[in-house]
Amino acid sequence: MNTAFINFIKSSLKEINPWHNIRTLHTNIWGDIIAGITVAIIALPLALAFGEMSKLGALAGVWGAIAGGIVGGLFGGCMVGVSGPTGPKAAQIGAFMGAFVLAGTNDPDLVAAFSIIFLSGVILVIISLLKISQFIHYIPYSVVAGFMCGIGVLVITTQLNAFMGVEEDKSFLYALQNFNINALYVSIPSLLILFLWSYVKNFNQIFSKVPAPLLALSVGSFIAYIMNLDITYIIVDTDGDILDYKEPDLTRLKEFIGPAFALAGLAILDSLLSCVVADNMTRKRHSSDRETFGQGMANIAAGLVGGVTTATATMRTVANIKFGAKTPLASIVHGYTLLVILLGLGFLVESIPTACLAAILFKVGIEIMDYRILPVLRKLPFIDLLVFSIVLFVTVYADLMIAVFIGVVLIIVKSFKEIMLTFQAKYTHKFNDLLSSDFSFSDSKKQKLSKIPISVLKPDGPLFFGSFEILMKKYDSDSGHKVLIIDLKDVTKVDLSGAYAMEDFIHNEESKDIKVYVVNINSKIDKMLDRLDFTKNIGSNCYQKSTSSLFDTILKET
Repeated sequence: MNTAFINFIKSSLKEINPWHNIRTLHTNIWGDIIAGITVAIIALPLALAFGEMSKLGALAGVWGAIAGGIVGGLFGGCMVGVSGPTGPKAAQIGAFMGAFVLAGTNDPDLVAAFSIIFLSGVILVIISLLKISQFIHYIPYSVVAGFMCGIGVLVITTQLNAFMGVEEDKSFLYALQNFNINALYVSIPSLLILFLWSYVKNFNQIFSKVPAPLLALSVGSFIAYIMNLDITYIIVDTDGDILDYKEPDLTRLKEFIGPAFALAGLAILDSLLSCVVADNMTRKRHSSDRETFGQGMANIAAGLVGGVTTATATMRTVANIKFGAKTPLASIVHGYTLLVILLGLGFLVESIPTACLAAILFKVGIEIMDYRILPVLRKLPFIDLLVFSIVLFVTVYADLMIAVFIGVVLIIVKSFKEIMLTFQAKYTHKFNDLLSSDFSFSDSKKQKLSKIPISVLKPDGPLFFGSFEILMKKYDSDSGHKVLIIDLKDVTKVDLSGAYAMEDFIHNEESKDIKVYVVNINSKIDKMLDRLDFTKNIGSNCYQKSTSSLFDTILKET
């Protein structure tokens, strides 16, 4: 037992070793430097906005981005991931601040906030050592979608008052009746830039290099300056010191431990979902445990320097990849670039109107929503629609992590039978070449097909939120095939998560120039997939209902 435990600890320490990242830093120096600087420019207005949203101050948002970029890049498990404050994390810590205020005031208790962030980092480090981060793959899609839409609604609703120049504690109805026209002079042009810039920048290559959030921030601040508007601006309460070490208060551990666990849970969810996006773009696979460890170290650092809680940020990670990043050096450069900007231009932060940041966050809230599931809501199976709705409602009106917990419990109760099969059955998922499969075809077709490198992936049992990851472990993307057949003959059931996981898998393989075909779909599964627009999303030619048409299509297209 002791030997097994020691070996487990050794393997955990080996997995989180920062040498995994350090050894790659020299392989793409100039590309990573350019990507890192560019992403820092994009990240600056978002960091300021998330700092305000968290109620910890704009500078806290920047310090969170610095800690996430440098520390997260050094220890993280996604080579191209960029960490920092995110919409969900900022909304969560902002919600907590309603319960942690200084006695006799409405001011947030900053000691409590940064202690909670610090403790969440410690919890993440422990989780990474226990190797349980991988269970993110078992969260049902309806839960994730409801959660993200709920976060989007939460971000939008919390910024409406600032957008219209009204005090935070006033109702939306009051804001509509008593809006500050001066604030709208800033917020509306900023929002229009954010929505329209993607169209404008297509006219000129120079325009495409300018990030929309930075442009909106600059234009909004300029309007406020030239018009000398009497509106609310960012308050930098530093007493001359931009950096102030925050010592965590561990004497209030009982008070802080619950929120810290909630922060840690959302950090895993937020980060690993972003890593999955990065995996699809780079055709590589992140290390969930190392990523969790990296976020743990980043949040520890954020808590100590007075930064907003961090997670791997999807928007910045995608931008990082598009600008040519290949190693963690880009994330580290992004962090140091923000540090240089903060130390050299920190005084300019106070000239930024909060209405401008509200416009940026308004757009972020809209982008966070899950637009994959929204168009098919009315077609969803009842249980998935119920879970989505409950999670969305609880996220907006109660607590973010409670929402996820309720959603998972509901799905588990509903899918109990399938879950038992997942853990009890010895899955016979097969992955082999075409000629070794149980397909039957004529000798003439067999001769022609033998010249084409074709593999067959044959799932067995239900494809639902708890089983698709097991299937993927059977699959070898480097087997040399140019055509992949997914044979659903032995699949008994497909749920929302299974359908979307299969859809993502197909798109990912096609991005590698591998033709994918789905065949042998029974009527029940066909009906389910049709409700989710599966055929439309993957292409009707990819969806083959008979083997005879399948092989004719393969011979024709190859």
